[in-house]
Amino acid sequence: MDFDQICKSILDIDPKVRFAGICDETGETKYGGMREGKTSLLSPQESQKSNLQAVGRWGLRKSLTSKTGKGIYAMTEYEKLKRITIPLDDDHLLVVTTEVDADHGNIISNTLRLINQ
Repeated sequence: MDFDQICKSILDIDPKVRFAGICDETGETKYGGMREGKTSLLSPQESQKSNLQAVGRWGLRKSLTSKTGKGIYAMTEYEKLKRITIPLDDDHLLVVTTEVDADHGNIISNTLRLINQ
């Protein structure tokens, strides 16, 4: 799986996608990044902290897999953006942020199609 290409393809899904990145278990973004012309609402340290919290939440979800099944994605809507997280493997988490008025259903379904190719 070419992580950089996946991130670029996700940015191409919809102009309302602000960011597509893949972080590791430390929360550090290793692949992808912000759409050109957009600025991050968080500092690099805040982004890493936010990613690390998302990694932790996926760890908690994983502990319930035997009862709920494997988690596919999670989405949170904030006042200023939407954040979608998708586990890729045991060591990588895909993080996508969009504008609040983005069609997140379309973005999620197209993103899942991309990563499952």
